[in-house]
Amino acid sequence: MSQHIVVIGAGMIAQRFVEALVDRDQDSDFHVTVIGEEQYLPYDRIGLSRIFAGDDPSSLTLGEPMLWANSKVKLRRGVRATRIDRASREVHLDDGSELPYDQLVLATGSYAWMPPIHGSTLEGVFLYRTVEDVARIQEWAAKVSASGREPRGIALGGGLLGLEAAGALKAMGIGTTVVQASDRLMNVQVDEGGGHALTRLIERLGVEVRLNAFSDTFLGNDDGEIAGLRFTDGEEIPADIVVVSTGVRPRDELARDAGLEIGERGGVVVDDSCRTSDPHVWAIGEVANIQGACWGLVAPGNTMAEVAVDSLLGGASQFPGADVSTKLKLLGVDVASFGDAFARTPGALELVYSDPVAGVYKKLVMTDDARTLLGGILVGDATAYASLRPMVGAELPGDPSVWLLPEGGGGEKPQLELPDAAAVCSCNNVTAGTIRGAVADHECHDLSSVKACTKAGTSCGSCIPLVKKVMGEEMAKQGLVASNALCEHFAMSRAELFQAVQVAELDSFSAIVERFGSGRGCDICKPTVASILASLYNRHVLAEGRAGLQDTNDRVMANMQKDGTYSVVPRIPGGEITPEKLIVIGQVAKDFDLYTKITGGQRIDMFGARLEQLPAIWSRLVEAGFESGHAYGKSLRTVKSCVGSTWCRYGVQDSVAMAIALELRYRGLRSPHKLKLGVSGCARECAEARGKDVGVIATEKGWNVYVGGNGGFTPRHAELLAEDLDDESLFRVIDRYLMFYIRTADRLQRTAPWQEDFEGGLERLKEIILDDALGICEELDEHMSRHIGSYEDEWAAVLRDPERLKQFASFVNAPETPDPSLAYVESRGQRRPATREERESGPVLIAPTTLEVRS
Repeated sequence: MSQHIVVIGAGMIAQRFVEALVDRDQDSDFHVTVIGEEQYLPYDRIGLSRIFAGDDPSSLTLGEPMLWANSKVKLRRGVRATRIDRASREVHLDDGSELPYDQLVLATGSYAWMPPIHGSTLEGVFLYRTVEDVARIQEWAAKVSASGREPRGIALGGGLLGLEAAGALKAMGIGTTVVQASDRLMNVQVDEGGGHALTRLIERLGVEVRLNAFSDTFLGNDDGEIAGLRFTDGEEIPADIVVVSTGVRPRDELARDAGLEIGERGGVVVDDSCRTSDPHVWAIGEVANIQGACWGLVAPGNTMAEVAVDSLLGGASQFPGADVSTKLKLLGVDVASFGDAFARTPGALELVYSDPVAGVYKKLVMTDDARTLLGGILVGDATAYASLRPMVGAELPGDPSVWLLPEGGGGEKPQLELPDAAAVCSCNNVTAGTIRGAVADHECHDLSSVKACTKAGTSCGSCIPLVKKVMGEEMAKQGLVASNALCEHFAMSRAELFQAVQVAELDSFSAIVERFGSGRGCDICKPTVASILASLYNRHVLAEGRAGLQDTNDRVMANMQKDGTYSVVPRIPGGEITPEKLIVIGQVAKDFDLYTKITGGQRIDMFGARLEQLPAIWSRLVEAGFESGHAYGKSLRTVKSCVGSTWCRYGVQDSVAMAIALELRYRGLRSPHKLKLGVSGCARECAEARGKDVGVIATEKGWNVYVGGNGGFTPRHAELLAEDLDDESLFRVIDRYLMFYIRTADRLQRTAPWQEDFEGGLERLKEIILDDALGICEELDEHMSRHIGSYEDEWAAVLRDPERLKQFASFVNAPETPDPSLAYVESRGQRRPATREERESGPVLIAPTTLEVRS
């Protein structure tokens, strides 16, 4: 007999329920109708902040559109359920229609709660929950910015959505204050130490944080618009816009009116199979009160959806409890917590690493014998999250402190073999064993097929690195080679995609993804394609619609600093500079009040420039003969040199002249990762050339060239590629090495690991570059020649283009208005960003790095 399932709610959990039902029940006779108030397809509510960054709302759509084209599925949008008639099993809708059901699933979610603060109906006070909320906030922010005054914003609430709202206000050029009633930000996810670290990091970005602040009244002006906020202690702060994110409440009004059992603190009470007090009504997601609580996280909601589907189809699944592990990036800051993060287990030990200077706080919670992992908190650096979270309840091999210390600071991290029961994807409750089974039993041999088979990585995506690792390990056991796909949108590796784009002569992301990929792209493939296009055609990074592909630094052609300002680094080829140009840099730094520092690459870095100041700074520098130093790009950075034979009594070649020639030759050359060169005038190696991607060392007969040296966490010495070369031969060898690296390296792969991983190693590279074993050297030479001939200074090009200049403004109607949230102090004769303590009480000493064990 045909079963009609009605789902009230068309959000993330409803989408998962319908997807699971269609996947599981291919044969039985059912049809499902989904009722949604909004006009949109189910979308990723967690990603709302991406709309503020310019993404179209449609980019948040969940799942495959074909789900809603299924003959068994009907989605009714823009319709609201008004009443449930349990006796006749009908849902009444606001369009006057009635919808009969055999089984009813409540997935109504929750609503944003407005605290009882006087004046909450003033214009300019917003809740932050839906796409429509985002549109209203954007419209009001544009109005405020166009008024000519310096806009101030308040993000009320210091949880996940509150910090997302603060980031949105900051991105729109509004000076922002986060107001939190508790003693720390994200108090549900992080402890006191993590909260302090998070506060410091966010304040460095120019966002003020007010803790233990209790709001009393929204203050209005004569036009009924928000003008400020008064706290219970009488203090007032100004505001032109307030975004309220102080929590959510379950939308259980339909269930209440229908007489279903409701929890003491709200939510529809369900058993572990997600069935309510009515055997024909189910509840899943945030509206469900399961095991005595309502869970406002995606992972337990998805688990409930799967459990409800299994129960409806006659299974015996039970809700296993909620995994509250989270990994987030808020205002660019990594935050993660997992397991028993607050050490509530009797006898638990806390292993803590704190580096306030670097802005890092890490904590592992262990059993009393310091062997079994119970949980943890990571702030500022959450790279270990993917490996550690699945190990909760398991014994960590070796010294657990190596998981807390920075790379290179505590030995190599042990390779963990995850048990089959370890949860790899908490959003979709996918274990390591499930992924291994997909590889071994279902022949899923690439990331996209593993995701389709298991649903791992299809929600927040934070588990994808671990999914790929487990998949690769299992494939190796099966004697298979793991896919080297760039991302889920491109099945090719970066090197394969480079060749494909070159052969097809494509020059836009849309054409490339249409020809060789799928979907809309992501933050992996978009910058990669941008780099490939720049390497192939050497066109401006902002030209022809490519600005949206770039990372932040490339998009504004400057390096963003921790306080939200930018640094400017003009090119100084070979480190040689005239007194006149030194004076220009000094005068620019003085006029714009910039902090200056000599870099390790023999250049001068100027810190503290605001976005709208960049064109004015560039104009002064370009007029004096400077150009972009590309300190922001994955490209040639510097060519370091000693003084060589011109001055040094040991020098045997003119290293400065060679360094200048190399830097001018390769300036602007985009590559998979940054490139650094060095030229030493003799074997004493004062330029440290063997620590560079390409190092040149003078000999009595010419030049020796070394390749594949890198600094960083894992320093590598460069290896000898060729020796005793004259100038032209040196250029030719380096040209070919760099071009071959650009064509064949993986995304973000430095020359050292590329060279180490290359089949045949350095000896094979010698055959290709020196002996033309592949017959491509002429092509490599031509490619480099095209690059050299088409070089254009990116700063100067922007200064000539009024359209590109428009993006360098902080406020819509006041492009020269400084960000009022920035604060600085004097230090060693220059200004630097003020710490929170310095803002409140004057200079203080910064605490040293600590590693401690707390019991």
